[in-house]
Amino acid sequence: MSQNHDDFDFEPQRGLPQVLPPGERLLWQGSPRWQDLAIHAFHARKVIWYFAALGILSVVLRLAEGVPATVAIQPLLWMMAMGLVAAAMLTGLAWLSGRTSVYSITNKRLVFRVGMALPVSINLPFRQIDGASLRLFRNGSGDLPLKVCKGQRVAYLMLWPHARPFHFANPEPCLRCIPNADEVASLLAGALNGLQMPQNEITRANGLPKLKTQAVAA
Repeated sequence: MSQNHDDFDFEPQRGLPQVLPPGERLLWQGSPRWQDLAIHAFHARKVIWYFAALGILSVVLRLAEGVPATVAIQPLLWMMAMGLVAAAMLTGLAWLSGRTSVYSITNKRLVFRVGMALPVSINLPFRQIDGASLRLFRNGSGDLPLKVCKGQRVAYLMLWPHARPFHFANPEPCLRCIPNADEVASLLAGALNGLQMPQNEITRANGLPKLKTQAVAA
């Protein structure tokens, strides 16, 4: 007889370290789309292209030296095999990261439950958020990096891959590769601005100008 097992059944509420206190309510909760994480956070596609470029360069150099084509092409085959293995491993990490990560937006804060091996919860009250931006991908998912106020800092290594890439000096927590990112950005804008939105209107919220957002096609 098979039984379903939830690795996070110890949580009093999914994605949250404790039950929300009175006066605080959950507005939205979601997880990264692992397919987009594999491409944009773990760069699995770029790894394949990297190994392919090395293999093609090796073939060209060997042909220039007069090596027979059947022999010169062998490094390309090896490189492509290595690239596919590396990409598969990165994709597996992306799947695991997407499975174990939960982002929660309440009317008072954001909560990141992240960590593939050792899950941790990171609380980010709205008073610590100085701004946000939106990077929108072609399929509608996107990144939502958050600029924190001066004096507030979260270690980049603790956040990764849930951090804005290459912002090491001033790490920015980031909702990575979330589906319907524009709707989530609108919801967050309303929450940051203290707007009271009925629960059944959250997914239909339109852009709110007070949130510093910028869409970038990618």
